[in-house]
Amino acid sequence: MDKTQKRVGVVGGVRIPFCRNNSAYADVGNFGMSVKVLGALVEKYGLHGVELGEVAMGAVIRHSSDWNLAREALLSSGLAPTTPGLTTARACGTSLDNAILIANKIATGQIDAGIAGGSDTTSDVPIVYGQKLRKRLLALNRAKTLKEKFQVATRGFALKELKPSFPGVAEPRTGKSMGDHCELMAKEWKIGRLEQDELALASHRKLGAAYEAGFFDDLVVPFRGLKRDGFLRADSTIEKLSSLKPAFDKTSGQGTLTAGNSTGLSDGAAAVLLASDEWAASRGLSIQAYLTHAQVSAVDFVHGEGLLMAPTVAVPRMLKQAGLTLQDFDFYEIHEAFAAQVLCTLRAWESDDYCRNRLGLDGPLGSIDPAKLNVNGSSLASGHPFAATGARIVATLAKMLEQKGSGRGLISICTAGGMGVTAILERP
Repeated sequence: MDKTQKRVGVVGGVRIPFCRNNSAYADVGNFGMSVKVLGALVEKYGLHGVELGEVAMGAVIRHSSDWNLAREALLSSGLAPTTPGLTTARACGTSLDNAILIANKIATGQIDAGIAGGSDTTSDVPIVYGQKLRKRLLALNRAKTLKEKFQVATRGFALKELKPSFPGVAEPRTGKSMGDHCELMAKEWKIGRLEQDELALASHRKLGAAYEAGFFDDLVVPFRGLKRDGFLRADSTIEKLSSLKPAFDKTSGQGTLTAGNSTGLSDGAAAVLLASDEWAASRGLSIQAYLTHAQVSAVDFVHGEGLLMAPTVAVPRMLKQAGLTLQDFDFYEIHEAFAAQVLCTLRAWESDDYCRNRLGLDGPLGSIDPAKLNVNGSSLASGHPFAATGARIVATLAKMLEQKGSGRGLISICTAGGMGVTAILERP
């Protein structure tokens, strides 16, 4: 890091339990969940009436009325109303992106402290109508006379225009869902069903053990009767997971992605507080870890690259900037959109051909110690409210580094649209 820049500390974070869509948070929405986590962060760190430099919150699936989600939520959080708010979206990388955004502002001295977070709901989705009805309503609004309005409203009208349109989960460029794309990746990298189920089972067991050990006591705030993530199945077994049918490739007999080794549709929110050393010290707050490096990348998934492989590109670029190797980490937090996606990423870094010919390296990045991967579970067990996942991971990793006393952690998040967001946290 440039010595003229300020260090960026992660003070800590909070989240609400993540849950299945159309369950505990079905009527809450992004605004309510964002207010809850921001308010919890204010309580945790004594920020009532405090003016921060920026609050960056994001949501992937949101109503048009939520265009100013961050600002509106912070106005109900207890922060000073003079705190600015910025609303963002980069699919699954949204809140890690927000942490990077806040960190850059702190590092350059533009602000002293800020909050990064995200919220997502697949229960309260925006429902819109087709183009024909939208055009009719706009024309109706432009019509001047009652006669004109009647003509616009009735000319060529068909009842099918009233059929609502729900948000799609397919990539606009390919028409394939993220799961469909990941199935292609699993086939390309020869990732088997058993490998995926074993990784999913490990995620549930590790998350369950972390809850039992009290690791999440100060990270997860009870909400709507939930104290733990609604997806958690710590008592699951390989037998149960292996009994599930393919969820995406249902016809070829080759499908390996199931509801058990893929993340489910989720609701939830998370946020983290970042600050300079000076600001934290002035308020008597300690720094858990420092955000030292970050990188974002994209792949050409439309023309054959794996949709979720962008982190394989971002990480080596970030390692080069940091002067590190892939093995120079105590913890690896690789977002589990799908078990197959994590395994494809690891296999790519182990591949001499991929690392030389796609990444332009002198050889493979190599393997990582499985015991250091997603030590306290990850998205397959906790759930994955798109914009909340990055903040969940930053808060989790920062606490792990604080508990260890020193060390370094790598964060890797794949996103829709063929992008990847990565970062490094360190504790000297």
